[in-house]
Amino acid sequence: MTTFARALATAALGAFCGGTFAAPTLPDTILFGVAYYDEYTPVDRLDEDARMMKEAGINVVRIAESTWGTLERDEGVFDFTHVDRMLAAFHKAGIKVIVGTPTYAIPTWLARKHPNVLVVAPKGRAEYGPRQNMDITDPDFRAAAERVIVKLVDHVKDHPAVIGYQVDNETKAYATSGPNVQRAFVASMRRKFPDLDQLNKAFGLDYWSNRINSWDDFPSVNGSINASLSNAFTAFQRDLVTDYLTWQAGLVRAHARGDQFITQNFDLGWKNHSYGVQPEVNHWDAAQPLDVAGIDIYHPSQDKLTGVEIAFGGDLARSMRDGQNYLVMETEAQGFSHWTPYPGQMRLQAFSHLASGANMVSYWHWATTANAIETYWRGVLSQDYQPNEVYAEVKTIGADLRRLGPRLVNLRKKNQVAVYVSNTAQAGFNAFKVYVDGKAFDYNDAMRPWYDALYRMNVEADILSPASKVPLSDYKLIVVPSLYAASDAEIARLNDYAKQGGHVLYTFRSGFSDENTKVRYAVQPGAISAAAGVTYHQFTNPVDVTLAGDPFKVGAADNKARWWMEFLKPTTATVVARFQHPSWPDYAAVTRNAWGSGEVGYVGFMPTDAVIEGIVTDQVKRAGIDLPKVRFPLIVRGGTLQDGHRVRYVLNYSARPQRLNYGYASGTDLLSGRKVTRGQQLALKPWGVAIVEEE
Repeated sequence: MTTFARALATAALGAFCGGTFAAPTLPDTILFGVAYYDEYTPVDRLDEDARMMKEAGINVVRIAESTWGTLERDEGVFDFTHVDRMLAAFHKAGIKVIVGTPTYAIPTWLARKHPNVLVVAPKGRAEYGPRQNMDITDPDFRAAAERVIVKLVDHVKDHPAVIGYQVDNETKAYATSGPNVQRAFVASMRRKFPDLDQLNKAFGLDYWSNRINSWDDFPSVNGSINASLSNAFTAFQRDLVTDYLTWQAGLVRAHARGDQFITQNFDLGWKNHSYGVQPEVNHWDAAQPLDVAGIDIYHPSQDKLTGVEIAFGGDLARSMRDGQNYLVMETEAQGFSHWTPYPGQMRLQAFSHLASGANMVSYWHWATTANAIETYWRGVLSQDYQPNEVYAEVKTIGADLRRLGPRLVNLRKKNQVAVYVSNTAQAGFNAFKVYVDGKAFDYNDAMRPWYDALYRMNVEADILSPASKVPLSDYKLIVVPSLYAASDAEIARLNDYAKQGGHVLYTFRSGFSDENTKVRYAVQPGAISAAAGVTYHQFTNPVDVTLAGDPFKVGAADNKARWWMEFLKPTTATVVARFQHPSWPDYAAVTRNAWGSGEVGYVGFMPTDAVIEGIVTDQVKRAGIDLPKVRFPLIVRGGTLQDGHRVRYVLNYSARPQRLNYGYASGTDLLSGRKVTRGQQLALKPWGVAIVEEE
């Protein structure tokens, strides 16, 4: 977090703690909601929509975040008709409201009067039309944004239906890199490197005569071929997002009622759906000025529904604020045509969010728009606004949450395993992606399979980052995928955790460069080498490379190295698996090394999913963690309710009926009311779910 962001956060927190504001009220039941836009509806049907929502068990609606041009028709000319109508209708129906600041989609008049608010990206100034086309640092944009935020919050804050605010929407820096941002970046570099020689050395700028001999000569980074400089700028852009959200949160907090909470709907990295770590935002820093983190999670459906995106997004959102429950601000109802859910999948998805600790599940959106770019991103209702199969299933979820919401809210989780992620490592890895036959593999491709293996094995995990405040000693095993770029201190912290008795598993390309994406002047894997007990000098893209003897018993199709292999030579490590190839020597592929009271494992290649599962299984056992006997498609996720009772969500991610040999303490399925005893066969329907509260 930048100095500016810390100052804003400290000021906001100081006012909050000093008695100016009452403590915000977070949910005492599960919030079940939709986004709603009276502005978009084809006819006046607000009261009917509120009635249908109430009938379906919807108890919260998000409004306003997309409608700046309707709220402020011209500079300083406000019209709150739609907002007032929605607040009145939803309050009458007993539905609470979260108001979004409408700043992520600028009005036409702002672009006309102040064309400088349109973001200047590497390819030039943005055209008007798309959302998120503004420069979040521009003074004219900030002034206009402040005016609409203050007017909106002042207008709605005293309405009894309003329980909280969402600041902006899926915020990023939008590649802002115009002259104003370049100047601010240079100023930040001058603070970090008062001596230009330090910067030139740290970033290796002598290469290709990129050396900067005067601050006046500092070029735009848009054309840089130097990953150190480019990634420093990328980190600066992430800090701009933190600054911006901190500013918005402080502004809202200064005008809102003290009992109203502030959130943001962060989104994940995208791979045709929500997939991995967001490269453009440091979620851990940006979540700090909020009262509660929010997340948007979109995922494959039909036969491709596995629940892993729901679990990963939830575990990451919960970990942003070190274990605090979170809000799912957006998830799909019907979504794209290929996401139209099978019967039963909506229920399964909703309770899967709760199983990770969500205190809210909200669909984007209530009804589908009739025009513009998201015409085929469908909500609960289609363009006809009539009840349909999805609405009928939503009603069953709403009925269950009316009854169970106060019991299921604020689920507490205590996991023994964590997956360690880093924006710095991500930027470093992505600067030098792995290419195989013309296809690029990035950091999320290297990271997610390790989380996915844990998920399939029903080993729950938190998501840690360098900014996490949770002690590493809370975990028995930390999996560290491809920590390409990291400081010596960061690696020392992980190694020391192992020395004190923890288990660390590093994977390929870890420790390769420092925090400035400068390759370490050392035998690889650099500062990890002694703790892992291995060294290497060479690496390659493997072709027809297998593991000798199929050590993980996965069969010929899966017993192979993908993408990348390092020629590992053990110093003190025990070899778990070796490479096999007619021309390469039998270098080590997987190792483990005693380090103090703990253990450090190292995987010098990208395994197949089956081999990853074999490696992780071994690591979990060696860390002294009980390995569940249940495997995907049955997923079991648990936690502790507010009264101290344990609860287990049993989820069937399959189109076939499944039976679980229930090996946990006896209890009651909260959905059906049936008793569940240890050792019985618990039957689940296709895409079915049970929630067992232990006695």
